[in-house]
Formats: sequence, C-alpha cells, structure tokens
Amino acid sequence: MRIHQFFCLKDNYGVLVHDLESGQTAAIDAPEAGPVNEALSATGWQLSHILVTHRHHDHIGAVAELVARHGCAVIAPEKASDTLPGADRYVREGDLVEIGGLVARVWETPGHCFDHVAYHFERERVIFVGDTLFALGCGRVFDGAYDDMWRSLSRLAALPDDTSVYFGHEYTLSNARFAASVDPDNTALIAQTARAETLRGRGDATSPTTIAAEKAANPFLRAGDPDIARHLKMTGRTALDVFCELRIRKNSF
Repeated sequence: MRIHQFFCLKDNYGVLVHDLESGQTAAIDAPEAGPVNEALSATGWQLSHILVTHRHHDHIGAVAELVARHGCAVIAPEKASDTLPGADRYVREGDLVEIGGLVARVWETPGHCFDHVAYHFERERVIFVGDTLFALGCGRVFDGAYDDMWRSLSRLAALPDDTSVYFGHEYTLSNARFAASVDPDNTALIAQTARAETLRGRGDATSPTTIAAEKAANPFLRAGDPDIARHLKMTGRTALDVFCELRIRKNSF
C-alpha cells in the first residue's frame, strides 16, 4: 500500500490509496476535483475507485467530475444511495472492498450522519474514518445520534494501538484548544498539541494520527476517564453522559 495525502477545499483532506501490484488507486472521498487530479499527475497513478465515507457535499462534490474524467468505480454507503444514485456498488457493515490486492472491511460508523462508514485495511493497520474521529476531536453530530457516535468512537478505540487513522479535516489545533479546556493536566495532550503546532506552522498535515495517540489525549475517547468527569463536575456519571456533555460544549466552543 502507498498513501498520498493532500489538502482540498478549505480544510478537507484528499487521499489516494495505491496498490503497487495491480496499479489500482482509490480516492477516499472526492472533495474537489482539481487537487485529486493534481495528485494523480504527481504520482503517476490511475484512478480506479472512489470510496465514499458519507453523503456530505464536501466529501462527494467532485464524484461526477472525477468519474467523467477517469471512468472510476464509485463505492458508497448503502444508506447514502438516495444522494449517490449512480454509484457502482453500495456497501454496508462487514462488506469487503478490494483495491487490487488491498482489502478493506466496511465499518458502519453512524453519529456524524446516519450513513457514515469507515474503510478498515486490517492487514496494513490503516483506517479511513471520514468525519467520525479527528485528531483530538470527533465529528459534530448532525442527523445521527449521540449514543451512535459514542458507540462508533468506542469501536474505533478498540483497534490496535498502532493503527494509523486518516481523517477528513484539518481541525487539530482548534480541537486541541477545546481539549485543553476539559483536560488541562493531560501531559499527552500537551505534547500532541506542541507537535501539531510544529506541523501546522510549516504547513504540514496532522493526519494520520494513531489509535494510541487518541486514546491518550483525545477527550472524546477519554469520556470514561474520572479526571475528565471530575473536571466537568460529572463524577459518577456514565461515559456516554460525559461524552454528550463534551460534544455539546464543543458545539459552542
């Protein structure tokens, strides 16, 4: 597997996933055609697939243009079929997606929206999570439910610590500021914030992160930690209760 990541739109990430043996290449979502085409030119890869994580326009806006230019196959969540009626394949929980010799299992990860999926390449220990999980943050809950989002995040947190997590937006510094407001004494958070400031200072991406890094510093994965509950004056409340409070606070932060 080779992965090429680049910026799109205002703060989206575009990603190409390339199988060396077959030459097949998948774009994870399609935020903007120009940067995707530039990335293909820079790498010399040919676009064979688009793997859609969810229906929001900043993730599918360039699907039609890329299909028209490259003739690539579109794989989309079954629950987004009304938004992407022309997809070549619709997938649900447990389905396998093959990009040449690379195999991803589809995880349904509702919360940000009801149709959201992630693509987990277990052999390579890589997962593409769209807008479910971010470095030091998580997606806003739109037409999903808070308990769905908590279950999706908890499932991601159970992955091996060295799993690389590619996410959909560069929100890390703003997420870090919120995280510090609810978990101010977390040394892992302080270290990750310093690293993110260095990366962004030179224009580099903070994606990917790892499951280990997020379990150590991301308050949304640490909702069961007594320190966070105590800081929120929620000692004794469930992890779901604390998560909901964190997400509601972040909405207006």
